[in-house]
Amino acid sequence: MRFVNDRTTNAFRPLIFKGRGTSSNEVGRFEHLTREQVDDGWGTLDEDLPPLRTEVTLDATRSIINYNESPDIPFDRSINAYRGCEHGCVYCFARPSHAYLGLSPGLDFESKLFVKPDAAALLRKELAHPKYRCAPIAMGTNTDPYQPIERQYRATRQILEVLAECKHPVTIVTKSALIERDLDILGPMAKLGLAHAAVSVTTLDRTLSRHLEPRAAAPQRRLETIARLTEAGVPTTVMTAPMIPALNDNEMEAILEAAHQSGARSAAYVLLRLPHELVGLFEEWLQLHVPLKAEHVMSLIRQSRGGKAYDSTFHKRMQGEGLFAQMLAQRFRLAVKRLGLQDRSRLDTTLFQPPRDNSLQMDLF
Repeated sequence: MRFVNDRTTNAFRPLIFKGRGTSSNEVGRFEHLTREQVDDGWGTLDEDLPPLRTEVTLDATRSIINYNESPDIPFDRSINAYRGCEHGCVYCFARPSHAYLGLSPGLDFESKLFVKPDAAALLRKELAHPKYRCAPIAMGTNTDPYQPIERQYRATRQILEVLAECKHPVTIVTKSALIERDLDILGPMAKLGLAHAAVSVTTLDRTLSRHLEPRAAAPQRRLETIARLTEAGVPTTVMTAPMIPALNDNEMEAILEAAHQSGARSAAYVLLRLPHELVGLFEEWLQLHVPLKAEHVMSLIRQSRGGKAYDSTFHKRMQGEGLFAQMLAQRFRLAVKRLGLQDRSRLDTTLFQPPRDNSLQMDLF
């Protein structure tokens, strides 16, 4: 963490980048060298840095569908059109993935982004493969498909256009109102049983949300998005995620109630996950924003993770274990039952049609 000298009090204060979730940029776990700032004698470390700009790099990936065999998630394939996420959610479990790029899971994750401009073309090619077998594709599993740069690059919309053309089922998780832009695609797909959306609502407290997820939509705006998705006929789940002990878990029932009133048909939750570098980043955030709660929050997290900050064991990583985790699960079950948030509709895979290759001659008849 970087500190600057506050000359009015002759004390040191942490440097917080406005609109960013983290305050440090420690190197990733695979790097052999670390960075350290040194004063050159001109007092440069006492100066505030300019606003941190978002940089976007084109990602020349050669495949777009990611497959997994995880037994505790309800899908076996996903698409991520972007690497990194400008929403800057401090708790994002995907932050450590930036280390694979030689970048920091801290500020780099939210300011050095990668877009896959050929995503739609790659998807068309993979769906056309003779051995491809249709199953729902999940979007938003690693980074938000509707983060701010989607307005410019439209990679998510182009992917949806291919999926709609092929009548291929899709699920989307987001915390952005930008998904409403694509209701002209998602609405008709939903009528065919091909689309399902999930909106993440972490807290109803605007101040807490601004600190936790600085560039995501405000809580009330997300509830409005749930309502508009529902009005368009898109089945929508509310994700009360992540639930952070002693910070936002007390809001679980209120979030579910508000989402139900907005039209949500089902619900899910995830206990805070802190893999790899995320532990240090989150502890740093606690000390900056809620120092009096920091020790208590981490204590409850460790109680729910077998004494560690995180346990990646399948079937435990999402909900945890121990008394606190059991209580949270029981509260969720009771609230979901009371509100009727138990829709179990399935997506239709029987309508899938491989994309046409426009480079070929007309079909024989």
